[in-house]
Amino acid sequence: MDDSASLLALMDRMLWTTALVAAPILLATLAVGLLVGVIQAATSVNEQTLTFVPKLGVAAGVIVLLGASMIGIVGDFAEEIFAQIANMAAL
Repeated sequence: MDDSASLLALMDRMLWTTALVAAPILLATLAVGLLVGVIQAATSVNEQTLTFVPKLGVAAGVIVLLGASMIGIVGDFAEEIFAQIANMAAL
């Protein structure tokens, strides 16, 4: 029973880590896509490639600004996984 509880806790932590890492990029590109979509609707310009370039630029900017903290979060999670693997192997 203890193993299943620890695995469920690990899966919960994995999902939260994934959300914390992916959320800044997803929210920024969502905001830019919405803004470009409103501008396209107002100007009646229906070019599909106009939304791609700003989203790509914003995603790259977010990765440059927050990439170190994202890698830190993933690194901490990896250390926690390896520590739990070592604890399970010792039992």
